[in-house]
Amino acid sequence: MACFNFFSTKSKRNPKPTTSAPTSNNGPSRSDDPGVLGQQTSKSSGTTTSKSSGSAASSSSQQSIPALYEERGHNNLRVFELDELRNATNDFSRAVKIGEGGFGSVYKGFVKPKDGKGQRIAVAVKRLNQKSLQGHKQWLAEVQFLGVVEHPNLVKLVGYCAEDGERGTQRLLVYEFMPNRSLDDHLFNRAYPPLPWNLRLQIALGAAEGLAYLHQGLEVQVIYRDFKASNVLLDKDFKPKLSDFGLAREGPAAGHTHVSTAVVGTYGYADPDYIATGHLTTSSDVWSFGVVLYELLTGRRCLERSRPANEQKLLEWVKQYPIDSRRFNMIMDSRLVYQFSVKAAREVARLADRCLARQAKERPKMTEVVEILKQAMHLKETGEGHSRSSK
Repeated sequence: MACFNFFSTKSKRNPKPTTSAPTSNNGPSRSDDPGVLGQQTSKSSGTTTSKSSGSAASSSSQQSIPALYEERGHNNLRVFELDELRNATNDFSRAVKIGEGGFGSVYKGFVKPKDGKGQRIAVAVKRLNQKSLQGHKQWLAEVQFLGVVEHPNLVKLVGYCAEDGERGTQRLLVYEFMPNRSLDDHLFNRAYPPLPWNLRLQIALGAAEGLAYLHQGLEVQVIYRDFKASNVLLDKDFKPKLSDFGLAREGPAAGHTHVSTAVVGTYGYADPDYIATGHLTTSSDVWSFGVVLYELLTGRRCLERSRPANEQKLLEWVKQYPIDSRRFNMIMDSRLVYQFSVKAAREVARLADRCLARQAKERPKMTEVVEILKQAMHLKETGEGHSRSSK
């Protein structure tokens, strides 16, 4: 799915040659995007125009992500030379390319351990497209956010490369390698075997715990802003890890209910309220999570143009099969061949509907989502589990 981004001004890029840690001067702020759809940000103060209270947001007296990065993050990351990453990826060979997007391409490679001892370790190397308008900004955001956050359900950033030379500006990121690719691959690519029901719940739970950590587990609240199946990567044990923090933003300052920001994200996953107003909150991530819950249940993408007109938009299609009706089974992924708990599936669907509430204040916090998913994992079937009725 294509990302969308509305710009009122062109982004300014003035990268300087460096092999050291990125500085905080260009880092992500609470209101650092151009205004959109009539929403304005205060360029002089760097704050949003809305000053309403009642927010469970990060305090203005607390440190920002760039400050936290300068304090501790850059010491955790390796600085790679471009030649080292060329060698690691066989000169960025197409044979080892494992992904591609608007940001550029991702390659599998092997690098020496930090101490130079032992066998090479597998990594994923993201090389930014030099023509990307927002490339440097998103690269810097990823370095700073991933240099600070630390959680089992967030992908680990090993290091980065920043070089300027005759070949132009080079910006690369080096992540831990995730051998089982993404949730998107396993849900929608028929070349992969179907994910069993229990594993789907485990993946949903792990992803929810990652979002809950970003929202409430740090000194600074972080809004992920791009939660979707393709950004949920799976390690060798199918443990989910959130990736791609280029669009992440700090939450609103104390006394503010939201961040006013340019609307960016992916069609089908972005919160309609955020699209309409430019007001970004953690509830925007909750909406996106609800979309992915329905994708896990149905095995369908949120938008599929190849389907009949009344089935193209997932969230509209599932409404035809009420959760408490006997027809509810008809939304379930046929590749599960009825090997799932209908009780649990109904609970997950109810949770998805709460996440998709039109009013942001009616959506649950991710901490509550985590608890509900834990309960759903323990629900056992009570006789209706393999019902094939469509009445």
